[in-house]
Amino acid sequence: MDSNWLDEIKWNERGLVAAIAQEKSSGKVLMMAWMNRESLELTVASGKAVYWSRSRQKLWRKGESSGHEQAVVEVRTDCDNDVVLLQVEQKGGIACHTGRHSCFFQKLENGHWHTVEPQLKDPNTIYQL
Repeated sequence: MDSNWLDEIKWNERGLVAAIAQEKSSGKVLMMAWMNRESLELTVASGKAVYWSRSRQKLWRKGESSGHEQAVVEVRTDCDNDVVLLQVEQKGGIACHTGRHSCFFQKLENGHWHTVEPQLKDPNTIYQL
């Protein structure tokens, strides 16, 4: 596959682009992470989500320690080419490191954040470190 499509992405000053993972079947936004050129290229080549961990400064293959991989069904970009949308099939039903289906489980109500989605699994039982 020709990699010129990567040149059309507007990478930020750190060489990263925001990536949103959306569940293809439900349309629900599962998480947001960062990708660098290599992780986006690996994602497209493998069909599995690969992100860039800013805190660890290394590639992060979604599900590598939890088993909760994201099979990538479709890759899109926004009108400015500065955000990538991955439409995925979430393996195991858990996308968030807190053991929830989505990372967006808190809702602002009357000036306070409230947890509005259940924890499906204790994170201590998910990750094999």
